[in-house]
Amino acid sequence: MHRERHLLTLRGRRYARRVTEPEAGRSRLHVHAIIDSLVWGGAELLLADFASAARNADIDVTVGYLHHEEPSPGIDKLRAHGVEPELVSIPRMVNPRAHRMVREHVARFAPDVVHTHLGYSHALGGLAARRLGIPSVATIHVMQWEHTLRNDVRAWVMGRIRRHTAERVITVSDAARRWLIEQGSDRPERVVTIHNGIAATPRPGAGVEVRRSLGLEPDDLVAAMVTVLRPGKGHDVAAEAVRAALAKHPRLRLMVAGDGPSMPDVRAMVAPLGDRAVLTGHREDVLELLDAADVLLHPSSVDAFPTTLIEAGAAGVPVISTRVGGIPEIVADGETGVLIDAPPTAGAVAEQLDRLSSDPQLRARMGAAGRQRFEEEFTAARWAERLRALYDEVLASYHPAHAQTAAPVKVGL
Repeated sequence: MHRERHLLTLRGRRYARRVTEPEAGRSRLHVHAIIDSLVWGGAELLLADFASAARNADIDVTVGYLHHEEPSPGIDKLRAHGVEPELVSIPRMVNPRAHRMVREHVARFAPDVVHTHLGYSHALGGLAARRLGIPSVATIHVMQWEHTLRNDVRAWVMGRIRRHTAERVITVSDAARRWLIEQGSDRPERVVTIHNGIAATPRPGAGVEVRRSLGLEPDDLVAAMVTVLRPGKGHDVAAEAVRAALAKHPRLRLMVAGDGPSMPDVRAMVAPLGDRAVLTGHREDVLELLDAADVLLHPSSVDAFPTTLIEAGAAGVPVISTRVGGIPEIVADGETGVLIDAPPTAGAVAEQLDRLSSDPQLRARMGAAGRQRFEEEFTAARWAERLRALYDEVLASYHPAHAQTAAPVKVGL
C-alpha cells in the first residue's frame, strides 16, 4: 500500500507538469496494455503489431494478461517484437484477490496510460488504474456476443465498470461505435473510432514456394480463407460456393488457413471437395500465404473489423466478403473487392467467385486498389499515431485527484 501511495503522489506531479509545462518535443509515453489472454484472436495477435509500430510514435509498450491457455500464439508474436508479456493469473473476477493482484501488477509497471482490451481486463485493469490515479482507455473489439444470461450479465457488469473507469472508449469501426451507443453501453462523447492497422511487409513472389509446399499447381485458381476457425466465419458457405463454382472453374482450389475450436467442423465442411481443398493450420506467414491466393473469401455473419481483410489489402488480393459490421470500412465495394448482403449464401459467393475467376484483369485492378488503400489507411504506423493522439488528449485533460477521491464503482455483484 505504501508503494501505491507513493505512485499516486508521483502521478499527480507528473500530470500537472504535462498540462502546465508543455515540452518543445514529444515526450515518450509508457503504455501498459492489459488483455484477457493471448490465445487465437484478432485482438490478441494485433498487440504485437501495435508494440512494433509504437516505438516510432514515441510509445513504449508493456503487456499483462490475465489467463493462460494453450496454444497462446500472441505470446510468441510479442516476444518476436521484444515484448515479454507478464501473466497475472487471476482467480475469478469477483474474488477480491483478483482486484488486488491486478492493482499490484499495474503499480509495478507504473505506466503513463493503461490500455485495456476485452472483457475482464476492462473491469480489473480499469479499476486498478482508477485506484492508482493512472488514466485508462478501453478498446472494444467485438460487436456481438452469444446472448445467454451469463454473457448478458457479464457484459452489463463490464460496461458499467468501464463507464466509470475509462477516460475514453475506443471502437475499431464506426459500425461498432454505433452498435455500442445504440445498446446504451456508453455516451457518444466518450466513444471514438480508431481503425486498427497491421505491421505487414508483403513479399511478392513468395507465393510460388507456398503453393509448391501445399501441393497447389501454378495454374490453380486459389480462393483463400484466413481466419480463426470458430462459428460465424462462414467456412460452410465458402465450401459450398467453391463446390458450386468448380463446374465452370475446374482448377479452383479452396485454401483454409487458421486453427481454432471449430477445426473438426471445418474439416467436415470441406471434405466433399476432396483434393480441391487444403487446410494449412495456423500460419505465421500470412502475407506469403496470401501471395499464393487469387482471391480472399470472408463470408462472415458478423465482424467488427476483421484483420484478415487488412492483410488481403496489404498483399494486393481482392476480397469477396459480407456487408456486415466494419467490413465496408475496409473493403471498398467494386474497387478493392466485392461485398454481398447478409446473411451470406453460397449462391451469392459463387456468383462473385465466378466473376473474379473469369477476369484476371479485374482481380489485378482490385488487388492494386486494395494495396493502395492499405498504405493510406491501415498500416500499423498510422494506427500507432492515431492512438498516440488519443493518449495525449487523455493525458492533457486527466485529473488524478478526482479519480482517486471519486466514489467506489458499484456494479451490483
